Amino acid sequence: MRLFQQNPLLAYGLAVLSAALGFYVRWALDGVLPPGFPYLTFFPAVILTAFLAGMWPGILCAVLSGLAAWWFFIPPIGFSLSPASGLTLVFFIFVVAVDIAVIELMRRALHDLEQEQALTAQLYERQRVMFQELQHRVANNMTFVAALLQIKKRTIDSPQAAEALDEARERLVTMAQIHRRLYDPATLELSVAASLRELCDDLVQAAGGRDVVCDVKAEEVELDTTRLVTLFLLVAEVVTNALKHAFDGRTSGCINVSLLPTGEGRAVLLIADDGPGFPATNTGLDGRLSLGFGIMHSLAGQLGGQLDFPPGTGAQVRLTFPT
Repeated sequence: MRLFQQNPLLAYGLAVLSAALGFYVRWALDGVLPPGFPYLTFFPAVILTAFLAGMWPGILCAVLSGLAAWWFFIPPIGFSLSPASGLTLVFFIFVVAVDIAVIELMRRALHDLEQEQALTAQLYERQRVMFQELQHRVANNMTFVAALLQIKKRTIDSPQAAEALDEARERLVTMAQIHRRLYDPATLELSVAASLRELCDDLVQAAGGRDVVCDVKAEEVELDTTRLVTLFLLVAEVVTNALKHAFDGRTSGCINVSLLPTGEGRAVLLIADDGPGFPATNTGLDGRLSLGFGIMHSLAGQLGGQLDFPPGTGAQVRLTFPT
């Protein structure tokens, strides 16, 4: 269709060719068809021309077809006009006019739809670029704030305050890394399991625990990007705490991360290490005495999930949440 629309010569050539082909087929079938079908093979020619080439080539094909049928196939032969031939011509004009009008309306509607789709695609691409730029700036801002905290730490003499600034800086850096990873177009095709493995590997390397193994087992869980960011922040918090406290005096260890759907629109995240476990007093498990546990509970609440700490070897954190 675009080829004929962009080249009028081809469009009107198609009109002439279609009329000639319709005439040839009608001539070949003249001895086979019963009387009263002078336009039988011309209707498809007009419809095809109007559909492919447009209204005016369709009109040209209709005029040529009508003249050919009037001269050769409507008795009396020649451009003779009688009540019967006149009625036949009126019928032909009415039918082809309706066909061409309907096809032209359809073509215009299709053209308008294509324009709307192109505009929608353009707006979507613009919004996508703006959104990615926004997320990039958010990650940059978090990295900048982390750098400011590092500079401020140099002016503080209190070890407790310096430790607090270090924790805040590390969390900001982790949030920036997760932001970049999940909003990077290059990683959109990665599965949740692959993204979790990359995140855990980055956390282990950043903590300097090269002999610590982070084993990730995950099945695909349907989450939007916002909830996925929250889930990854929770994983980062738990894994970071494990790297800090579970392997004191050890050069190796193992952290197991599993994310599995349980059916009925729910999933379970379980993170366990092979360290000594949580303190026997359970200090901080309610989130009041430990910043880390408070962050875990806050992130679990954002996911609408239930956070608990099942007993067992090492420290275990389990989150059951809706998907």
